[in-house]
This record gives sequence, structure tokens and C-alpha cells, in this order.
Amino acid sequence: MAKLTAGTRLLRSLMKAGKAQQRAADKMVKSVLKASAKAVKTAKVAGKAAAKSAAKTGARPAGRGTAAAPLPLRAEPVAPGKWLAAHHAVPAQAGLPPRRMSYWLYLPHSAPPDAPLPLLVMLHGCNQSATQFAQGTRMNWLAERKGYAVLYPQQLLSAHSQRCWKWYDKATQEGGGDTALLAGMVEWVVAQHPIDRRRVYACGISAGAGMANILALNHPELFAAVGLHSGPAFGGGHSRIGALGVMQHGAGPRSELAIRELLARRPGFPSMPTILIQGEGDKVVRPVNQQQLMQQSLLLHGLPAHTPAKTALKAGRGSRHNAHRIQDFYVGRKLLLRVASVDALDHAWSGGDASLAFNAAAGPDASKMMLDFFGRHRRG
Repeated sequence: MAKLTAGTRLLRSLMKAGKAQQRAADKMVKSVLKASAKAVKTAKVAGKAAAKSAAKTGARPAGRGTAAAPLPLRAEPVAPGKWLAAHHAVPAQAGLPPRRMSYWLYLPHSAPPDAPLPLLVMLHGCNQSATQFAQGTRMNWLAERKGYAVLYPQQLLSAHSQRCWKWYDKATQEGGGDTALLAGMVEWVVAQHPIDRRRVYACGISAGAGMANILALNHPELFAAVGLHSGPAFGGGHSRIGALGVMQHGAGPRSELAIRELLARRPGFPSMPTILIQGEGDKVVRPVNQQQLMQQSLLLHGLPAHTPAKTALKAGRGSRHNAHRIQDFYVGRKLLLRVASVDALDHAWSGGDASLAFNAAAGPDASKMMLDFFGRHRRG
């Protein structure tokens, strides 16, 4: 047998390493898909049931262009405010094709006419629609009581086949892509309706949480606070395979580096109060992400990694309310960061409508926690 040259041996070893890396990536993809397959199946079943018994909400056009057709909600009492459907259009620019994105807007009936309203921007997760997210979180009912307007953008199927926001895309993380489109939409809605610019907030779940975080970090002048439920750490991914790695293991060294790069791009970054909610049983976006998001928030505000927190433990009550731990971080008397870790919660909105996937009936009520936190903060 001919003796192999050093170059041939190196080539074979590289080929073996490449195959091993691909097998590892395939294994990771399969594990994540398996973890979410049950939830996706439930979503399809619930969606069919919802369509059969859908309430006719009478959505009316708002904003520019032609109104988008509303997706059906279940035949249950509808919050009494205005439920508007429209789209936001962006013309072709810098070699990019024109884009338009559908959105739904809830305006509370209880608000006095022309009174400036706080605005909450809600970003759905993968395999969700805007209206399913509204229904699952019950946010419109809470917004009615609290006097909030709520904006629900909907990711384009042409942008992602599962309606995922591309939080892992580097250009998006730096303010391009969906980030620019969403920021333009928020500015348009604020200009068209009586919105209090000091009280605009962003929140989301999973990929929507990742996108809400990116939106707030790139536009701190627009948002007064941000809420992330089951969200990935900021700054990692940069591909679909890389995104799965972040979801399972966090952003690694990119976790700190991404914040330092952001601060270098935006010197004098103002504070961005943040609430983080995470299920301890989440196998899709694992709890390591919440820990890294907490450290990223502390770094963003120049606080030491071991800054002490005021901690509260909340006991569970049977199957209706999960035990959870809340860590609060203050700067002076200002609550800057709240971190809620919920026992027994998987990849689902805590205290939501469990007839829809990605929602868990057992509390705590994440929607209430979000609005209670946002109510403490206004942009100067």
C-alpha cells in the first residue's frame, strides 16, 4: 500500500471533522424539532377548531394602504375596543425590493377620546400568527383594563416559512432587515394614533422575544422598556444552525462581546429597563439564555456581573400557579431589571390560553407581569 503524504492525511482528517460537525448539527436540529413538535401539532389542531367557531370581529382598516384580512379568533367574548387590521409598506431602496408587513392594532374602548395612550408592541413566536398571539396571551383584555394600545406585527411567510423573526441574522442584530421595518411601523402607528411617545414598550416570546430585544437595543430612543419571555441571548447565531446552538447552549463568548460592540456603535446608550420571564422546564430555548440575558443587561448598564439582587420566592398553588423566583436589580430607587424563573414551565407563555400552542394555563400571569413592570417606566 502506498504511503499517505502529510497533505493527504490532513485532508482526510479535515473531512472526518467536517462530517462529525454535520452529524452534531443534525442531532441538534432533530432534538429541538422533537421538543417543539408536540406544541406545533397542538397549534394546528387548535387553529382548525378556532376557524370553525371563529368570531366575526369586523376588523377595520387602519394606517396606510389596503387593510389586511384578519385571521380568525375563537368564538369567545371579544375585548370591547377597536381591533384594526392594516399593513405597513416600505418602498424599494438600496437595491432591496419593496416590502409590506401586516399588523393588527388594539385600541381600548375605555380610553377617553384622543387621550395619549401607552403602546405595547407584541411580537409572536415561530409557528404563530399575530392574532393567535393576541388570543393566547389575552393581552387585549388586560390592555382594555389598563388603558394600553397594543400593536401586533406579523412576520411574512415569504421571509420565513414558519413566521420566525430572524433574530439570529447579524444584519438584523445591527439594525437592518426586520429591525428597520418594525421600527418604521412603530413610528407610523405612533404618528397616526394618540400615542404617548414616552410610554412605548416592546415584548415577545421566543423568536419574538429575540426580535423585541434587538428592536429595543437598536432604538432605545423609541422604547421605554422591553419584556422577553423565553427569549434567546442577544448577538449570537448568524445562521439557522447557529440559532439552534444559541437556543440550546446560549451565545457563548458572543454574549459579552455583542453588548460591547453595541456600546461601541452607540456611545451614551440610555437605560433599557428589562423584564425576563423563563420556564425552568424549557427545552426549546433553555434557561441558560435567561442567565446570559441577565448578564447582558447588567453589562449594558455598567453594573458588575455579581450585582446583588432583591430576591422573592413565590410558592405554587396546585396546578393553577407554578412556583417561581423573582430577582430585582435596582439602580438607586429605579427597578432596572426583573428576572422571573418559573418552575415546571416549558416553552409557553405563562398564564395564557392553553387551548393554543405555546401557552400554559398555570400562572404566574406573564401578561400582567409585563404590564406591571412597564407601568413603572417612561422614556425621558
